[in-house]
Amino acid sequence: MTSTGGLITHTTALLPLGEKPPVTTPREPAREAAERELSKAVYHQNDPSLLDRAMRRLWEWIGDLLDSAAGASPGGGYGLVVIILLAAALVALLWWRLGRPTRSAGAAGVLFDDRVRSAADHRAAADAHAAAGRWNEAVQERMRAVVRSLEERTLLDPRPGRTADEAAAEASASLPDHTAGLRAAARTFDDVTYGGRTADAATYGRLRDLDLTLERAKPLLPTAPGPTA
Repeated sequence: MTSTGGLITHTTALLPLGEKPPVTTPREPAREAAERELSKAVYHQNDPSLLDRAMRRLWEWIGDLLDSAAGASPGGGYGLVVIILLAAALVALLWWRLGRPTRSAGAAGVLFDDRVRSAADHRAAADAHAAAGRWNEAVQERMRAVVRSLEERTLLDPRPGRTADEAAAEASASLPDHTAGLRAAARTFDDVTYGGRTADAATYGRLRDLDLTLERAKPLLPTAPGPTA
């Protein structure tokens, strides 16, 4: 057995009848062949999708975050649950009280746009909206009629950019008996216009009654200073 061929022949002769010597494949070609085989689609039919993997990573991250927060919060996990419930209750309370935010806080409550109309014009528009069942628009126009009427009677100085709350506070100085009604009307205007609330016939009726009442109300005139000694 001095040659490779002779060695192979001799080894083959030592094997049982009908068997062949095992085929030896180098390591790198074997690894590449295994990778090619495992890359076939048949082996990946039940693999999780990209979205599933992303959601799994997200929940793992949230779980780690909650575990860290529980370790840092008083009372551990129970304390963290109480904090989360209190925060959710606070958010729900603010949402219920303030309504859905639709505009920036700096613009909230602004009464008039660039068009200048009389109180009679606003009243006519309010009645037209009310007749059509558009209660939100009717409330808005009636509140504008209230403020414009006070400006026309010189109980308020015309001022661009005035908010409903500002108008109510300033008008209360000369109409102190109607302070509560003016504040309620301003709050209704803000809730309907910027808070996502929905008005109805009763809401509009209260504003219309306030408007008619203020038309007949006598303002509290400022007293003149007395003579000095």
